[in-house]
Amino acid sequence: MNRTAKELKPRIFAEIFSFHDSLKMIHWHVTGKGSYAAHLSLDQAIGTLLEATDQLVETSYAILGDLDIIIPETKKPVDVLGHIEVFYRHIDHQRQFFSGAFVQSILDDYQEGIQQLLFRLKRFQ
Repeated sequence: MNRTAKELKPRIFAEIFSFHDSLKMIHWHVTGKGSYAAHLSLDQAIGTLLEATDQLVETSYAILGDLDIIIPETKKPVDVLGHIEVFYRHIDHQRQFFSGAFVQSILDDYQEGIQQLLFRLKRFQ
């Protein structure tokens, strides 16, 4: 793995943690029509994404050694679906910094969790 990838991974992991926290904020603030379904969908996705995040970070630590991860301030997004869709694409663009089929598989699980969340939020209102 080149030096650039090792330098970028802490930033990517920080963004993943911040995204997770943004979903938790949405989860706490959801109201209105379909809010119970959204609340449950977010709760399920938060668990799925947290598990995949833990696997991804621990695997990277095993391969690269310690990483200096600094998590940025998290803001509650206004456009929930847009926020989730943009982050999905962002993670897709970061795949180039992760080598190995098993690491790509963890990213697949992570992105599948996001897609399942989008499906549920759009369909179960």
